[in-house]
Amino acid sequence: MIAHACNLCYVAGMKALEIPDREESVQAIQTEIRRSSDARYDHRLHGVLLVAEGLSCPEVARLLGDAPRTVEYWVRRFQAHGFAGLWEGQRPGRPSRLSDEQLRIVEQVLRQPPEQAGLTGGRLWDGKMLSAFLAQRFGVRLQPRQGQRLFHKLGFRLRKPRPLIAHADPQEQAAYKKTGSLGKRRKD
Repeated sequence: MIAHACNLCYVAGMKALEIPDREESVQAIQTEIRRSSDARYDHRLHGVLLVAEGLSCPEVARLLGDAPRTVEYWVRRFQAHGFAGLWEGQRPGRPSRLSDEQLRIVEQVLRQPPEQAGLTGGRLWDGKMLSAFLAQRFGVRLQPRQGQRLFHKLGFRLRKPRPLIAHADPQEQAAYKKTGSLGKRRKD
């Protein structure tokens, strides 16, 4: 077991091993484990091994950085299906409401201003605008937040329009800007 191995090193007169930046290292290691299904399988395998060695599920969960219930699921799946129970199944998520062809159309439309798609109310695309377009064009209703996720999925980023000061004179604004030729203030 892990705890015994560390204690044996210390008992044998060896210096206790420490990892610098422990919290950052733990986060990095957990991220690395989540990167591939093989690493996640090995992680589950180690968890079940520790339970088989006599540790409780909460102890294993604390050591591995998982929830106790998760470790219980691993053990039960191992008991029911052996090693195959520790492999990850398909995790497809909810099927897309838009077909590949519709996604290509949306991608093309997002490269134009919303007015060209027949929408009014803004110069730039946002979640609400995209949701309105999808409902109008394809009959697909998405919440604005889902529309924002679709932007990211298609490789777009949201931009916010630069606000105009209410009731401001555009010439006065241009004169006030540092970069404009009218940018020098008059002395009265």
